[in-house]
Amino acid sequence: MTLRLTPDDERALRLLAEEQGISRQEATVRAIHEAAARHVREEQVRELSKRARDRYADLLKRLGE
Repeated sequence: MTLRLTPDDERALRLLAEEQGISRQEATVRAIHEAAARHVREEQVRELSKRARDRYADLLKRLGE
């Protein structure tokens, strides 16, 4: 796979890799993994929140009155 980056993206990646003391390849892989994990967590929180709102809808309505 070829990753095409703008000069600004390349600079940001280089700075990230240097700051962490890792290669640009490793910085890219870590960023992908962190973004995927964050997305999954956000999705889980949304689902749990929806379940709680559904479960406690009557209580939430009364509290809002």
